[in-house]
Amino acid sequence: MTGLDPAIHAPVRLRMVALLAAVEEAEFAHVRDEIEVSDSVLSKHAGALEATGYVEIRKGHVGKRPRTWLRLTPRGRSAYKAHVAALQEIVAGSGLSLTRD
Repeated sequence: MTGLDPAIHAPVRLRMVALLAAVEEAEFAHVRDEIEVSDSVLSKHAGALEATGYVEIRKGHVGKRPRTWLRLTPRGRSAYKAHVAALQEIVAGSGLSLTRD
């Protein structure tokens, strides 16, 4: 399957990268809530995407509370675009229309 990126293809990772592609950065808790996973699941997948260079994880504080932010790197954004293009090519080959009827 040329063009599909195994680092992004897992459903949780694909949802995470799609969410991050739409924003500059997002707080960990927001991403967790939006993609409906536990802290540990998000942490595991974010770490895997960080290892590929697709996601940057930034830690800091808001007041006295620790916070974590996630950001899609330029490399991650490029990989996501290529992955989406490959998915669109697969769907186009099926004759299925992507527009709503």
